Amino acid sequence: MRISAKADYAVRAATELASAKEGPTKGDAIARAQDIPLRFLENILGDMRQAGLVRSQRGAEGGYWLAKPAKEITVADIIRAVEGPLAAVRGEAPEDIHFTGSAESLGRLWVAVRASLRGVLENVTLADLVDGKLPARVDKLADDPEAWVRR
Repeated sequence: MRISAKADYAVRAATELASAKEGPTKGDAIARAQDIPLRFLENILGDMRQAGLVRSQRGAEGGYWLAKPAKEITVADIIRAVEGPLAAVRGEAPEDIHFTGSAESLGRLWVAVRASLRGVLENVTLADLVDGKLPARVDKLADDPEAWVRR
């Protein structure tokens, strides 16, 4: 899986909002804290607002804040808000594509890949990230030395 700059920036921006102590956080403060281009960030926050993850208010006292508690927003929610489905094949859901001949089993493989992604991304919340405490299942995956080998 390739994690786009958009998805990475969205998760990083959301962690900034989750760690904010009180009131709205200005977009430029998020951009500076996470080294995200402000115009790109504003588009990302707009996508997250449309998905119901972020709220905003204009004006001197305005800014952005999470629309729900950090423990109720998963990394999967954020990625879907800015990128769409976690695993698509040529822009389609893997179960909607008919593979034939020697490639017939690809549909099941792509569904399994999606399930694997969900198993991690749907089980890590913004609160987990901000607290620095990933779920044991995710920590176990990251603790495997093979997970750190580039291929």
